[in-house]
Amino acid sequence: MQRRQFTQVALAVGAVSSLSAVALLSNTSAQAQAAKPQAGVDYLVLDKTVPTEAAAGKVEVIEFFGYWCPHCNAFEPELEAWLKKLPANISFKRVPVAFQEAAVPLQKLYYTLEAMGKVNDMQRKVFTAIHADRQNLNTQDGIVAWAVKQGFDEKKFVETFNSFAVNTKVSRAKQLSNEYKIQGVPSLGVAGKFYTEGGLAKGMTRALQVVEFLANEAKAK
Repeated sequence: MQRRQFTQVALAVGAVSSLSAVALLSNTSAQAQAAKPQAGVDYLVLDKTVPTEAAAGKVEVIEFFGYWCPHCNAFEPELEAWLKKLPANISFKRVPVAFQEAAVPLQKLYYTLEAMGKVNDMQRKVFTAIHADRQNLNTQDGIVAWAVKQGFDEKKFVETFNSFAVNTKVSRAKQLSNEYKIQGVPSLGVAGKFYTEGGLAKGMTRALQVVEFLANEAKAK
């Protein structure tokens, strides 16, 4: 989802059908799937290398996403399946994006779940709450009420949500989004050098293939 579309989705996410989201994420042709990825066509090379946090021998891959984004919601099952067979040379992490202040609470929600070791358990549930159940998770109060229903201790959750560590990660997420020049989500950063997304790669399925290609290229060099 492009930056300019954020306001409409944040106000009325239910207006975008899951069918159209899947259509936007689908591949356009078998030929595009098979073609060798090309710089400037299937992915972009960043003007300035972004520092990464991957361990030695690993290539960092970042998924830039937003809980508010219907395309990220549609991509999540495919991403989860890919993560289950993650190539050994890839170190993966997620970075929640907020194009406006309205989405900052959802950034904080992700980093709260991360700090509490619950991302794997709750990632799909957050998407479901927003896009299927139409729950309003745009505010701290709404998020906390939802979290309590999921079994979280309210005091511990609120303390983590408002912690220095979570706020620091939100600031870092904004910095990474700017460094990668993110204009839409879902999108993928590789090795601090490359950027791709569905529009460039002709679908998110192929975007993951481009990521694997770039990770191998980065490791070889």
